[in-house]
Amino acid sequence: MREPVRGRCAVPPVRVDRLTGCGDPDRPAVTFRSETLTYGQLADRVARFANGLRGLGVGRGDRVVVYADKRIETVVALLAVSAAGAVFVPANPLLRTRQIGHVIEDCAPRVVITTADRWAIVRPVLAPGTSVDHVVLVGATGDEPPAGPGVRLLSWDVPAGCEPVPVPAASAVIDQDAAAIMYTSGSTGRPKGVVLSHRNILAGAASVAGYLGHGPDDTVLALLPLSFDAGLSQLTTSLIAGAHAVLANFLVARDVVRLCARHGITALTCVPPLWLQLVAQDWPAEATARLRYFANTGGRMPGPVLARLRRIFPAAEPYLMYGLTEAFRSTYLDPAQADLRPGSIGRAIPNAEILVLRPDGSPCAPGEHGELVHRGALVALGYWNDPVRSAERFRPLPGTGGATRPEIAVWSGDTVYRDEEGFLYFVGREDEMIKSSGYRISPAEIEEAAYATGLVGEAVALGIEDDRLGHRVGLVVAPRDPGLTPQTLSRALARELPAYMLPSHIDILDRLPRSANGKFDVVALRRSLHSMPAPG
Repeated sequence: MREPVRGRCAVPPVRVDRLTGCGDPDRPAVTFRSETLTYGQLADRVARFANGLRGLGVGRGDRVVVYADKRIETVVALLAVSAAGAVFVPANPLLRTRQIGHVIEDCAPRVVITTADRWAIVRPVLAPGTSVDHVVLVGATGDEPPAGPGVRLLSWDVPAGCEPVPVPAASAVIDQDAAAIMYTSGSTGRPKGVVLSHRNILAGAASVAGYLGHGPDDTVLALLPLSFDAGLSQLTTSLIAGAHAVLANFLVARDVVRLCARHGITALTCVPPLWLQLVAQDWPAEATARLRYFANTGGRMPGPVLARLRRIFPAAEPYLMYGLTEAFRSTYLDPAQADLRPGSIGRAIPNAEILVLRPDGSPCAPGEHGELVHRGALVALGYWNDPVRSAERFRPLPGTGGATRPEIAVWSGDTVYRDEEGFLYFVGREDEMIKSSGYRISPAEIEEAAYATGLVGEAVALGIEDDRLGHRVGLVVAPRDPGLTPQTLSRALARELPAYMLPSHIDILDRLPRSANGKFDVVALRRSLHSMPAPG
């Protein structure tokens, strides 16, 4: 396995924007389509735009929403907000008016940075009395309809054209100050904003870049949305190590193959639904020649998909990662253990400790199911403007305190267990666990069996409320070949699963719906399955 490579920062940066100084100024830092910025050019653009933001009245602690697709300007904006001492709020570019309106209403930004083609989506939510003073448009033509009273509409070139100046003392921040708010959907209610400090982001970047071995010779394909914690991590782990990040807005799977060949990609991280599409592609030698690792996050990697990826990328190491927005990454499985410990999510990432605790806070024995609790420098500051939910998820760690204040850890809500050697295994989420006839059933185990039949390309298992059983098992799949019937799949599953795990309902769709982050939309699938009648 490749030895970890440290970035080129002689002194660890305090602010997120300082990542622009961590590489050789003449090395490529970020590419989008045909445009590439070196580290020196990126630092200059960040300094100019930060000065422009300060000229708009943005200061320490102010929020700035960045609602745009992945492009050079998006990266510059995120880093420049940090340089101005403010808090960046990356909003998924797929959000519609209702969703972006919630983000703006909740975090009360001073400035919104967006693209001209998204102005029609943002404009209706900027009612009189909004917190927003300025909207900065990328790609403005001058023909855009004006904003409401009290909101000034500016072209990107206005703040971007400012001269770079030293950061004033009023903008100085420390590593524990808020740096970002990441909005994440839960199983119920509106999305909540996870507040990340500069320390969270930088410690996470150093840890992940360390175990992935990122260095100046790496070219990382940044496919995941920057509004997704793993997507932001693709950028920060590249910049902290002086690597080259290639930005891509995913459209079709064959474009990923083309980009890997064109740029000589060495590092590729995806979520399971994307991997399911990529394994179906033809991968020429030039697209795989330089790839040294592929990584999975955002859900369990089905065994058959992992096997197929290892055949496609025989020289690349597989990294199976687990994380949560409230702590970025938590665990990873060393590639050397992939064959020895199938199904494991590994052990704690560097500079973190992962505990498995009972409801009373006592540690679980090996093999005993408990809640995954993450402690260390990556634990977020809490949920924005939501002390109730913050108190539920961010709680004191038992046994800490005494002469000092108790340490706050993040209680994930995920059920896991640890084996005798300390390797962790994911069982299910607190709100996704299927409980039927007294059995606790992992959805992942049913999904794994569905993939193993070879009949499905996508699968999600869910519990359906049942007065008699507690839950009935529901399964929604997309077939690999047309003509698949629920009866055929049910017979195949009966060869893989005990009777109590067999789905009572199987729904077959052409393609499973996705959330804005590219994951399977479990909320929509759960709603569909819950509307099904109980078998008579």
